[in-house]
Amino acid sequence: MKKLSRRAVVTTLLSVLVVIGLGMFVVQYLLCAREWVSFSGSPHVYSSGNISTGSVRDRDGNIVLNNTGSRQYSEDEEVRMATLHLLGDREGRIEAPLINTYAEYLLDYNLITGVYSSSDTGNILNLTLSADACVTALEALNWQKGTVGVYNYKTGEILCMVSSGTYDPDAAPSLEEVEANSYYDGVFLNRFTSSTYVPGSIFKLVTAAAAIDNISDVTQRTFNCTEQEIISGEYITCEDYHGEISFGTGLVKSCNIVFGELAVELGADTMTRYAEAAGITSSLAFDGTRTAAGHFDLSEANDASLAWSGIGQYTNMINPCQFMTFVGSIANGGRAAAPYVVESVETPEGDPIYQADRRMLDKTMSESTAETLSEMMRRDVTDNYGDYHFGGLTVCAKSGTAEVEGQLPNAMFAGFVRDPEYPLAFIVVVENAGSGSAVCAPIAGAVLQACAAAME
Repeated sequence: MKKLSRRAVVTTLLSVLVVIGLGMFVVQYLLCAREWVSFSGSPHVYSSGNISTGSVRDRDGNIVLNNTGSRQYSEDEEVRMATLHLLGDREGRIEAPLINTYAEYLLDYNLITGVYSSSDTGNILNLTLSADACVTALEALNWQKGTVGVYNYKTGEILCMVSSGTYDPDAAPSLEEVEANSYYDGVFLNRFTSSTYVPGSIFKLVTAAAAIDNISDVTQRTFNCTEQEIISGEYITCEDYHGEISFGTGLVKSCNIVFGELAVELGADTMTRYAEAAGITSSLAFDGTRTAAGHFDLSEANDASLAWSGIGQYTNMINPCQFMTFVGSIANGGRAAAPYVVESVETPEGDPIYQADRRMLDKTMSESTAETLSEMMRRDVTDNYGDYHFGGLTVCAKSGTAEVEGQLPNAMFAGFVRDPEYPLAFIVVVENAGSGSAVCAPIAGAVLQACAAAME
């Protein structure tokens, strides 16, 4: 009798455990089933490593990728080339995690019937991107290697992200062709999200922010530039003889002596703190992508190295996407929106499945400091680069000519539009091209006008 009683207890316990386990499975199934069926190894969903359902369209409703059966890109060759690093190629040589990240939303799927009609249209992923603006950027780069990024610093919508060199995924070069043609150097890398660059003088915006906050009379201070200065036994050189020069004019003229002296006066700890606040050493994550982190390390720097760091050289490195958000924070009172490129996913009937969750990045500076910097950058355009580049847009910007050992300098240009209806921040990088303002300002102007048109 005792044995029967024990067996009954054990059986009851086992039954309870089975019921609990079954209940937990049902809960997990309800919560995670869509994610499970989008597993990249599923032959019902993937073909040759690519998802075989769903489509992607830009902010104007243009289809840039149709996954039905096999990958079908835009009918426009320039659109295919301009969006390659976002959408990836058929061979998987270019890492583009966007589609796999949203695979679970692209499927025709419900909890009762599972995956169905995967050979039909599937769901639609809507981008914030303007294909027209991306094509404009690629054309403006004129086959030069580099990157262009533009985003809305109030909402986070990326309107343009182009990496060049590139190629047509419908006529992909062989690996032998890639190795033989210098244009393809680095082609498998998304320069906007995954590269880092010596910033050159665009980094002076970080040094300027630190100086405004920590040197009480800096806006009234004058400096003496005689084209070179010896600090810690090393020459700090400037590209021009500026003579007596103010802080504000120092940014307009991009005077190395002004910003080298300021960096030394501020000290390594303050410079490091402001570089970190600007996000230079951090990475951003959005839509399955994590950007490369920049670099800023003064742990072994003497005063000469500290001076060069404040100028934007030494070991400084920035990621283009991240730095774009930094200048966006200057435009937006010290805090910018986090970037993203997927606005929504919907069924072919227009029923919403996913909607982007907009958020703000950490504060980089005070509102008053941002306003002072904004005015200085505006003067940079009116007194130096020229408003004529920007087609009536009120642009604030800073250029950079970043020295690269053994090669021509990289041309850099970063800034924002101050018009309320077009809250756009941007960055342009052209590798081994020389002067930042001469090379990049016309590119920025063309792309900003295309982005403004896309917002109307």
